[in-house]
Amino acid sequence: MEIEEENILYNDAEIHRAARCLKAMSHPLRLKILCVLGSNSISVQDIVEQVGTSQSNISQHLAILREKDILGYKKEANRVYYFIDDERMLKLIRMMREVFCTNC
Repeated sequence: MEIEEENILYNDAEIHRAARCLKAMSHPLRLKILCVLGSNSISVQDIVEQVGTSQSNISQHLAILREKDILGYKKEANRVYYFIDDERMLKLIRMMREVFCTNC
């Protein structure tokens, strides 16, 4: 049976994107933010409360995740909501939860 999907090994752009995303995710706080978000859209304040650090620290890490095209965001009134806008990233987060989170 022939696989019709393009193999990532032969697509340098996808290799670089995957490496860039994995590098950004490798920080424990950023990984925790991604796990908190999952498939939800959550306000910065709610992320701060669930992750348990300062808003300025969370904002710095959210900026990095946005810069690496991992997160999307929307503004409603005076609140900013973040979400993972790539189905591949959501799948990766789900898989990591299955592998590493015994009580998730």
